[in-house]
Amino acid sequence: MNIRSVLLLALAILVLFISSCNNQPEITEQNVSRIISTLSSDEMQGRHAMSPEIDMAADFIAEEFSKIGLTPFDEDYKQTFTLYSIIPSESAISINGDQVEDYKFFSITNTDSIRWSLTDVSVETINESDDFRKLLNTYRNDDQSSIITVSEAHSEWFSRYRGYYSRANRTLDIDHKPNDLFVLTNDRVRSANVEIFNKIETQPLANVVGKIPGQKEDEILLFSAHYDHIGVVTPVEEDSVANGANDNASGVAAVIELARYFSKGPVPERTLYFVGFTAEETGGFGSRYFSEQIDPDKIAAMVNIEMIGKPAVEGGNTAWITGYDLTSFGQIFDENAPEDFDFYADPYPNQNLFYRSDNATLARLGVPAHTISTTPIDVDQDYHQVSDEFSTINIEHATNTIRAIARVSELLANGEVTPTRLPAESIN
Repeated sequence: MNIRSVLLLALAILVLFISSCNNQPEITEQNVSRIISTLSSDEMQGRHAMSPEIDMAADFIAEEFSKIGLTPFDEDYKQTFTLYSIIPSESAISINGDQVEDYKFFSITNTDSIRWSLTDVSVETINESDDFRKLLNTYRNDDQSSIITVSEAHSEWFSRYRGYYSRANRTLDIDHKPNDLFVLTNDRVRSANVEIFNKIETQPLANVVGKIPGQKEDEILLFSAHYDHIGVVTPVEEDSVANGANDNASGVAAVIELARYFSKGPVPERTLYFVGFTAEETGGFGSRYFSEQIDPDKIAAMVNIEMIGKPAVEGGNTAWITGYDLTSFGQIFDENAPEDFDFYADPYPNQNLFYRSDNATLARLGVPAHTISTTPIDVDQDYHQVSDEFSTINIEHATNTIRAIARVSELLANGEVTPTRLPAESIN
């Protein structure tokens, strides 16, 4: 064997060695298509978080995680919790000895019943010159139970909020927060007798969580997408299933394929979490519960993925990032994207999208948590409609987007880059 042959053989062996060390599977259109079509099928009935079909979706995601070989977050892949619905039932309110008519009060409660006299609570006032909405939120989020009198000058806003708070109040816990009663009156409260009775219903829910343990357990890279949608709606041409192919079966496909991609590679520097959140559409309860079970200081970054099934107005092979200027997350994706792909700032800043997806919960805790999306929402006709079907999805575009996310995320997973953190006080 001559020297040239020896060199060629050595080169071939080197190539095989490198390939064996970097054997992540290809992110394929076939898998992306299979996942989106399964989750958005009519059989899933639109995956409403409160429907039986949501369990079918959770089982499917858990099975994918199991086949990939992810480590369960706990005993299994489902992170179960309870959502409480507090439904106003009966109330009797008297102020200064006079019965208060129904349209002149509403309560924000977190328990089954309240019996107050004036000595049991504080009394606060929203005067005519005050900002009603601002003070309502202040009292709603403080640490004491109160009777809040509201000047009749705010009757229009009071009526709007009464309509909202007269419906069921959904919460992750009961008997752990103060309770407030708002009364529309110009009178000073000298005495009070308050009786409020609520009906409490429970709804079991589950996030789906798998992980790839890294060399560092206390540094986490989180990939996420919500897997619920809005369920069965008013029929349009006899179709009543809001399938949610783009919103957000496409994002779930990304999370599953990213899990598959990283599962076959070398052990990452950071521990990787892959999460399917439930109940995003009904108040973000899945991400809220998850955030209470984990130390946010350990999360180096959160890559939330939503609605990547359609190319952006700027064209294919592009994706936008919410809250781009709040941390260096967006810059990292922009500067390290593949040559044929562009990441850029959210083109719809007036729609406050940064605050409308599951990333916001962890962002409020300081995590550089952002959502990556591609859909041209200003012209998209399928958002929250029965027309959000698998047939509308551009599988090639979705697959290319997932591949681009994977490429940049390698740097995050291996600890080569770390986004700046987000001061909690900068989030609404």
